[in-house]
Amino acid sequence: MQPRILCILLALAPLSVVAQDHIDPNAQKAGPGAAQAKGGDRTAGVPAAAGPARGGGAEPINAQMIARMNTILNDPAELAKGKLSFENHCVGCHGPKGEGSRGPTLAQPKLPRAKTDENLLQIVQRGIPNTEMPSVRLKTGEAAYLAAYVRALGKLPVEPVPGNPKKGEELFNTKGACMTCHTRQGQGMAIGPDLTEIGLRRSPTFLRRSIVEPGAEVPQSFSPTNADTGLPANFLFIRAKTKAGKDVAGVRVNENTFSIQLRDLTGAIYSFQKADLAELHKDKGMSPMPVYAAVFSPSELDDLVAYLVSLKGTDDGA
Repeated sequence: MQPRILCILLALAPLSVVAQDHIDPNAQKAGPGAAQAKGGDRTAGVPAAAGPARGGGAEPINAQMIARMNTILNDPAELAKGKLSFENHCVGCHGPKGEGSRGPTLAQPKLPRAKTDENLLQIVQRGIPNTEMPSVRLKTGEAAYLAAYVRALGKLPVEPVPGNPKKGEELFNTKGACMTCHTRQGQGMAIGPDLTEIGLRRSPTFLRRSIVEPGAEVPQSFSPTNADTGLPANFLFIRAKTKAGKDVAGVRVNENTFSIQLRDLTGAIYSFQKADLAELHKDKGMSPMPVYAAVFSPSELDDLVAYLVSLKGTDDGA
């Protein structure tokens, strides 16, 4: 061997050793998925198709993906993997059994925003813009499992609701004076959420808690508007003070980079250029709704919740 070639080989040898030092010998034995499993990923049991495990973006929704979702729905072993994905991503907002909390109830046969499998898969992957429903970083192939489990929640028994809806309606209109702050089928004051379909969107437990402890259930997002209605996504409570010294407080109606509009508790609407404000406070976690814990007796509270649960659209109370 020529002396010059021998010198080159000797010079490269340390580099080869360094490169080998960066290879995990356990990864070679356990296969390409070992590093991810070592991290304790709770969704490791969900099979992944070819492609990146994370950060690969939403998968295209097609007939094959929908068929796969429905196959999982009818296979208890596969559906258990969808449950694991749900527990990993969804219970914080939708509850352990999809009963609803800050997020809407999923344990119902028909979901207002996900009437088709395609709609559901779209929401699972991309979320709902301008709401608190985010897009979720899923493994490739995981969306079908998660969507299948959400569909399975609709087959659970309906949560029993004590109380008399007819008596609850009377309390809603009289003692509660709910229409002074809420709308129902286009009537009332839009200071709080519209209640026309509240029985489809919220669980009895959530509704009861919202009545007796309103501040506990105020959404925590600053997002200005709801993508579907253009109304406030979360009825965020705003306190503003102009440079001229005028104080105004109410729920946000709209907001952009330069201006903000709010509705006070009398229904009056104010619009301000942000440059004209000396103070602007967004009170996340605060609700203008009164606490009704001492207003209604336990039986009256049952009746009112039963009525709210019955509000499911144009056929309210039918």
